Amino acid sequence: MTTDFNSFCLNPELTQAITELGFSEPTPIQSAIVPLMLAGNDVIGQAQTGTGKTAAYALPILQNLVHSQNGVGYLIVVPTRELALQVSEALQAFAAHLNVRILAVYGGQPYRNQLAALHRGVDIVVGTPGRLLDLIQREALKLGETKVVVLDEADEMLSMGFIDDIESLLNETPPERQTALFSATMPPQIRKLAERYLRNPQSVKIQQQQMTVAAIEQRYYLVNESDKTAALTRLFEVEPITRALIFTRTRVSSGELANELTVRGFPSEVLNGDLTQEVRERVLNRFRQDQVKVLVATDVAARGLDIDGISHVINYDLPGDDESYVHRIGRTGRAGKTGIAISLITPQEQWRLRRIESFTKQKLTRTSIPTEEDIKLHREQKLLGQMKIWLQRNRFKREKEMVQELVDAGMDPMDIAAAALKVARAEEKQRPIDSIHEVIEVAPRQNIRGSRAFGQRRGGDEPFSRSREGRPEHFTRSHEVGMVRMAISQGRVQGIRPNDVVSTIAYVAEIPGSTIGKISIQDELTFVDIPEEFVPQVLAKAGNYKIHRQPVQVQLASSLN
Repeated sequence: MTTDFNSFCLNPELTQAITELGFSEPTPIQSAIVPLMLAGNDVIGQAQTGTGKTAAYALPILQNLVHSQNGVGYLIVVPTRELALQVSEALQAFAAHLNVRILAVYGGQPYRNQLAALHRGVDIVVGTPGRLLDLIQREALKLGETKVVVLDEADEMLSMGFIDDIESLLNETPPERQTALFSATMPPQIRKLAERYLRNPQSVKIQQQQMTVAAIEQRYYLVNESDKTAALTRLFEVEPITRALIFTRTRVSSGELANELTVRGFPSEVLNGDLTQEVRERVLNRFRQDQVKVLVATDVAARGLDIDGISHVINYDLPGDDESYVHRIGRTGRAGKTGIAISLITPQEQWRLRRIESFTKQKLTRTSIPTEEDIKLHREQKLLGQMKIWLQRNRFKREKEMVQELVDAGMDPMDIAAAALKVARAEEKQRPIDSIHEVIEVAPRQNIRGSRAFGQRRGGDEPFSRSREGRPEHFTRSHEVGMVRMAISQGRVQGIRPNDVVSTIAYVAEIPGSTIGKISIQDELTFVDIPEEFVPQVLAKAGNYKIHRQPVQVQLASSLN
């Protein structure tokens, strides 16, 4: 396998972007896939997320890119809007010195901007299956001249019930296209898909390598999604931060968080794909020289970041895979120094915590968010500590003269000292302590992801009367803490499957499919448990849900009583 990007013979603009992003040598999946795709082969790449597969298909696409005259030339299909944003951001970074038009499309985004962009002309579209099909039906997305199709995380799209949509998309593209399929696992349905739509594909399988973590103190805090920023600012009050690197999921959220922290009295700068190389270097220099202590970054933008003295790495958003977690926290605790890795985890993400612990073979310590009393006490102790240091230095001649003037004017020395401390504490009013809501924990559910992947039922079927009137409470109320039971107006008779429920609600309501709880499919009705915090989002989309292209009603199950 090749060990140097130069061996790919990429054009200078791509090589420059790779260098600027801090890539030194290709990963195994890149070494294997890039030459095959550059030669025009269909490929199947079996590799875990975090192994560099985005670059493995992005570099050949950008190297061989030809602008289409009528329609989109390159299509990348992904399961979630988060991945659509990440992939499009990576493409933008690689194409920094190229004239390439890239568009991310996904549910929940206004159609107007997407339609306008497609009308002007787009070279590469990265999108989720449902939104892509919607745009095709609107005759806005034309795939008649598509040269390359990439199916990323195919097994995840299978588990979300998107396989039929993927086939519909492939049937819209020319049969002579180049197709690349990437999947962490290869269940039978994915193999059949590959056999049907790929032409003599070259297969590459990369074994997942366990990674070790340095002796870093790893903690996590269980918080509600809406309280993350409040929790983070509380931690900033008490943590001994010298330099902090905070990771968010997208470049949009990185900018928003950096602004929020700065407004709240914690000056921060952003490091994301929107920055030019010149601006990026200026930001990093300020960070190295301690002119700014906090950087808010995305994974792509932090690639190649090698700065010593980072005391804290904070996962504001968890990464999409376990290896990225290891890469992130490895940026602290270097050169024999200690480091702290903090993760903010919502109740619905606890299964991801267990997966990370299993991967790293280390337990993360659960810690409580500092209370208002803790922060007030810490502020007072910090001020007293500063006072003691100045008293020991005895370097306040002019200030002593000012105190003497006040004493001569008849004021009490104790009152003068108290007033001085009051003035010193005035800036604390600029940093109010935000309230944090109580966290309702989600009870662990066994093998949720595994059962979804194979379309199995969870919890069995409960008998019920086909009448929707007077249904017993045990049907309409969730028995899991923090979950609310909802009802869908179709069931077994209409061919509803668990995957249909998960993919429809997750896509339309824009909530993580992994948070959806127990599903019970009846003859003409389906019950599904939704985390309490997402119920307003689910109800807000009432009237937009479709399963098998047929409208369905989603409502609170309690309203059926």
